[in-house]
Amino acid sequence: MTPMANIETRLRAWLPRLVLSPSLALIFVFVYGFILFTVYVSFTDSRILPFVDKAGQPTYDLIGFANYEKLFRLSHWEVALANMGVFAGLYIVICTALGLMLAIFLDQKIRGEGVLRPLYLYPMALSFIVTGTAWKWFLDPGIGLEHIVRGWGWESFDFDWIKNRDFAIYTVVLAAVWQTSGFVMAMFLAGLRGIDNEILKAAQMDGASNWNLYRRIILPQLRPAFLSAFVILAHLAIKTFDLVIAMTGGGPGRATELPATFMYSYTFSRNQMGIGAASAVIMLMTIAAIMVPYLYSELRERK
Repeated sequence: MTPMANIETRLRAWLPRLVLSPSLALIFVFVYGFILFTVYVSFTDSRILPFVDKAGQPTYDLIGFANYEKLFRLSHWEVALANMGVFAGLYIVICTALGLMLAIFLDQKIRGEGVLRPLYLYPMALSFIVTGTAWKWFLDPGIGLEHIVRGWGWESFDFDWIKNRDFAIYTVVLAAVWQTSGFVMAMFLAGLRGIDNEILKAAQMDGASNWNLYRRIILPQLRPAFLSAFVILAHLAIKTFDLVIAMTGGGPGRATELPATFMYSYTFSRNQMGIGAASAVIMLMTIAAIMVPYLYSELRERK
């Protein structure tokens, strides 16, 4: 190989790295750098702005795990965790069940599938802010569903869940399921279309009913789709913020407050950045506890 060809080969090998290096540098600084900074702040007594000494330099006094101890003594945090349990549980279960049913329905090669599939996927193209605002208007007793039905003559109709402390969290679940179930459907539909038809035909020739076909052959082969759906939905549930802010603002009272809204309010409204950072770290650890085993299993299967 001539020296010129050798240089050209090296340039071809290094060019993609040179092109990607600015993006990678920005990711390391503004993603992983700020994650590490948040972890550090969670061990300090920092507020909305750092304390400044006489020389005008910011100071962060390390206080150990005091913020974490205080965090788990706060009733607000307990309420946020309880709401998260209700929201995440219903959200994951309903989205998975509804997405699976829609996928099975579309997998029957029905007429109009090309129209129905984009309709089911359309909500995922919207931002959670748009979804939350639309559902807020739809569920508002003064201008939404209750107002419309009463205008039709059903004066006793009552649907004020979004204003009710006991039911407000379920309206957030409803909006979140509406937006995400189509995406879950697409994941299951891809899994169904990837199953070998020869196996299904052989089972049918052996006399397997449709119920046994799904229970013993199809659903077990959808295990990767189930696992992926769980990881994605759990991740979305833990970091849900904009949907709640747009729909209820965390209210009425604290009925729909979640860890993400708790973190925001304590960091930017209550001037308790240390506690807000501690709650963010807890959320990060929860997501990591879900993602790391999933990634490990995926890499192990590939090997």
